[in-house]
Amino acid sequence: MTKKEKANALKVFGLLGKDISYSFSSGYFKEKFIDLDLNDCEYHNFDIESLDEFNSLLQVNKQKLKGLNVTIPYKEQVLQYLDAIDPTAKKIGAVNTIKFTKKGLLKGYNTDAYGFKKSLKPLLKKSHKQALILGTGGASKSIAFVFQKLKIPFLFVSRNPKETNEISYDSIDEQVLKAHQIIVNCTPLGTFPETKKKPNLPYAFLCPEHLLYDLIYNPSESAFLKKGKEAGAQIKNGLEMLQLQAEKSWEIWNR
Repeated sequence: MTKKEKANALKVFGLLGKDISYSFSSGYFKEKFIDLDLNDCEYHNFDIESLDEFNSLLQVNKQKLKGLNVTIPYKEQVLQYLDAIDPTAKKIGAVNTIKFTKKGLLKGYNTDAYGFKKSLKPLLKKSHKQALILGTGGASKSIAFVFQKLKIPFLFVSRNPKETNEISYDSIDEQVLKAHQIIVNCTPLGTFPETKKKPNLPYAFLCPEHLLYDLIYNPSESAFLKKGKEAGAQIKNGLEMLQLQAEKSWEIWNR
């Protein structure tokens, strides 16, 4: 095969986001392509300052692009650029996977919910009756969707609560923490390199009945999770969720 033929046969996948040099996805898929001996596949980080750059990105790469993962802060904003949205992603209101169809259309999916549900279920106990979701961005919508499916009541925690199912960090006291045994951090607080940061919670009221889940995977044990561990609570980082959602994305791109 000539260089030109190889270039034409190239399949490009990538991650769309902002400030994503730390990304899990790039290393994961590059290793996957090596393991599967897929010499015609590449994975790139498309790190853009604004989604205003998305159309020009597509013009340059669309002939080769087969799929994109989407991360902070574009999981909700990207919806307006898509030709079609999978029903589950539409219900959630956020997309983290885009497939480029054979007709050249862009279809959005959400595999975050799949990854979170599959990684969470083995940890659930009868005592885990209610949840707090820290943050209100695109990732939090996937988490809320899963809790709805599992029939676990939840509240969003926001710095500026606006909806009836949102509360402020300042309003969380011993009674609130006692009533909500699952706490999921959907904020970027604590991500490398700012590993000392953590959500503003009254951690002294945590106990062994709590389950703390952090979507952050770098570091493997965030400051948020360390506080849970000190209290004897169950803890879980976001690595398995990321692996599961990545595999689901790969399945979608190749079907």
